[in-house]
Amino acid sequence: MAMSLGFVVGILGVVILSHAAYSTVQYRGLLKIMEEEFPGPPLIVVIELLLGLVFCMWAALTVPGTFLSIHPHSEENRIVSLPDNLDFMIFNHRARVLPVEMDLKLKH
Repeated sequence: MAMSLGFVVGILGVVILSHAAYSTVQYRGLLKIMEEEFPGPPLIVVIELLLGLVFCMWAALTVPGTFLSIHPHSEENRIVSLPDNLDFMIFNHRARVLPVEMDLKLKH
């Protein structure tokens, strides 16, 4: 099974994000031992977060999923069909409170 470039970049982005999270937790633990306050993550962790975000977003946009047909009678898509149990079909909606005749005239 050949993996596409987008999939590999997505996995790399997730690994980078995981490493940034682990580094932040490790840094906070070190500051607790030294009894110092946590001012924020180090600059290298912020850079890792941004790089991982860019990789994950690029992978999400370039690795397409399979598109299903929206037509109910299509042979490709058998998911779209009427349910066997018709008790859950609702035909009442909010349009019944609207007036039947709407006389809208354009004003010039």
